[in-house]
Amino acid sequence: MDNPAIFGTIERPRRLPDEIAQTIMSAISSGELRIGDKLPSETEMSERFGVARTVVREAVSLLKFDGVVDAKRGVGAFVADRSERTSFRISPACFEKRREIVKLLQLRTSVQSGAAALAAEFRSDEQLEVIKSTFAELLSANQRGPEDAVEERVDAELRLYRLITEASDNSYFCDVVSMIEANIQTHLRSAFLKNTAACEFKDSVVEEHRAVVQAINDGDAEKARTATRRRFANAATSLAERKDFA
Repeated sequence: MDNPAIFGTIERPRRLPDEIAQTIMSAISSGELRIGDKLPSETEMSERFGVARTVVREAVSLLKFDGVVDAKRGVGAFVADRSERTSFRISPACFEKRREIVKLLQLRTSVQSGAAALAAEFRSDEQLEVIKSTFAELLSANQRGPEDAVEERVDAELRLYRLITEASDNSYFCDVVSMIEANIQTHLRSAFLKNTAACEFKDSVVEEHRAVVQAINDGDAEKARTATRRRFANAATSLAERKDFA
């Protein structure tokens, strides 16, 4: 191609309800909207955004289920005090994504366990140190809790198992894990974060990760395989069995 700069990065468009919800979130974050403030009516917002009222209604529903606003029938929607939430909420739009996460976790159960077994055999000392360092980052985020460090916790876990896969010295495992992670980051990150906040900040989960790292440290391929399979199988089961999973 004579001019390689002719093509640029294409931004993936978001759905209109997501765009509107994000705009309202930005207004809350900047202080333009404060706790207790009433949002404009559906009619007003549909005119301002230039969209149908059904689009506005869906955006407000997303914010309502995420605990950002409280909606009162016949009165309107108000900015909620998120510090007073007593339960973790997830929007209906995430249910289908969570089903996809279960499927990916089922796939990762086989792929990551095989990669971990090879990593226990073939990892270098340098790779082991980076794996341990990343596990320490996961521990740190876990100790700070889901309110403060859910993104760091998710990113540390994804990076941990990517590093373990790279230590397997098998490019095919690396390709599959890269595909899985790209799918999570591009399409499922929001639901992945919410599920992590709800299910993954537990001592038992940390110990499952620790068992994987310890087996790789010890060079025990079968223990690494078993520990990794247990971790991802438990994660898939935990998500599938959640009471608010539909």
